[in-house]
Amino acid sequence: MAKNSHFAHAFTLIELIVVLAIIAILMSMVYPMFTSMSERAKATKDLSNLRQIGIATQTYLNDSDAVLPGSIIPAVTWMSQLTPKYLSSWKIFQSPFDQRASSQAGDGSTANSYGINSNVYVNNVAISVTKITNPSGFILFAPAQAFGPTVTFLGSAISPAPGGTVVGIGGNTVTSTPGGNVTNGTHNSRQRINALFGDLHCETMSWDAFANTTSSTPGAPGQWIPYLAP
Repeated sequence: MAKNSHFAHAFTLIELIVVLAIIAILMSMVYPMFTSMSERAKATKDLSNLRQIGIATQTYLNDSDAVLPGSIIPAVTWMSQLTPKYLSSWKIFQSPFDQRASSQAGDGSTANSYGINSNVYVNNVAISVTKITNPSGFILFAPAQAFGPTVTFLGSAISPAPGGTVVGIGGNTVTSTPGGNVTNGTHNSRQRINALFGDLHCETMSWDAFANTTSSTPGAPGQWIPYLAP
């Protein structure tokens, strides 16, 4: 008499453990690939945000006789001068690496992840971009972060993080001097970071290059200090 097919050989405990072990090994191989892809997507979005800020800044400069946005006295933030006239949403000011909760309205209560180089303010007033004689080497906008082993951003329209250099409406972060108080970059194991330069091009750069404040030209300032024309 033929055996009933319903009584086919079942998995033994050892076979089940082996299968689970194989699944665990495959998951351990796939997970780093997933996290790497997720980080690359965030880095691309972060770069896109900076590009949009650059486009808005260029349009603003066309309307302001080439004077950069913001001032310290009186306190006027560069974000408030770019939005909503030149940028459609405050959410562009929040990096995908910035996990702080923000208003869904996309307004001034949205977390702000980026800072303008504080050296563009001379006597508390923003300079003209025409005074920057090396715009392609001068960092204009960059992520502004707080001290710490993890990526922690400084500014929001509600309150800045401790140690933030802030000015203006509601404590929005204005400055980013070698990365604000940042200790490392935002991605690639904190070895790389995105920045927007004085000629409004965006670049993904190494943390060492980003934090470098010296210049290869004797007597000339580094990339965080504009080469001011007379």
